[in-house]
Amino acid sequence: MEVPLINIPAIIRSLRNSFTGRDSKEPEQLRKLFIGGLSFETTEDSLRAHFEQWGKLTDCVVMRDPANKRSRGFGFVTYSCVAEVDAAMAARPHKVDGRVVEPKRAVSREDSNRPGAHLTVKKIFVGGIKEDTEEYHIREYFERYGKIETIDIMEERSTGKKRGFCFVTFDDHDTVDKIVDRGGGGGNFMGRGGNFGGGNFGRGGYGGSRGGYGGDGYNGFGGDSIIILI
Repeated sequence: MEVPLINIPAIIRSLRNSFTGRDSKEPEQLRKLFIGGLSFETTEDSLRAHFEQWGKLTDCVVMRDPANKRSRGFGFVTYSCVAEVDAAMAARPHKVDGRVVEPKRAVSREDSNRPGAHLTVKKIFVGGIKEDTEEYHIREYFERYGKIETIDIMEERSTGKKRGFCFVTFDDHDTVDKIVDRGGGGGNFMGRGGNFGGGNFGRGGYGGSRGGYGGDGYNGFGGDSIIILI
């Protein structure tokens, strides 16, 4: 008897989308990847053929010069759900048309022109943490996003008193990008920045970048915690 070939991954994706409705409920921005370093020979077809190995693509585009129609060396792919984006990022490195490309979670159009929007960073600044916050509180909270390399809770040199902020370094820049896209998990998320003097946190100051995210806090983090990428 001839046994029919069944595409199990495709069936699983189809069932998942039909039962969860992820196609329509998850924002498009969270389902989109920027693909840099493309060969000038890469087309939408070859880009799609590669990245659809990790899920259903709802859109695929190679950006071209409007005058001569030549590829600009980058493009975008949009998946049907965030889980497929995560799967594609977990499968790095990617090679398309014989060239290693650079996938990255897409930055919103609103943020794309702001300084630092396209930086690749592994470290975040977390401010507004409580006096009794310990390293394990911070690790427990942030390791849900990815593997942590170091946590530095800043203290006063003379007294050893905690200064109310820390730095968390991850092993992968994509972990930081996930925190950006998903709002930092609570508190007020300021986005990418670097100037910590005089209370001017982040590129937009208080409430800058992508806006605030309210919350009731989590262990050592108060509802007014600040997360800034540096």
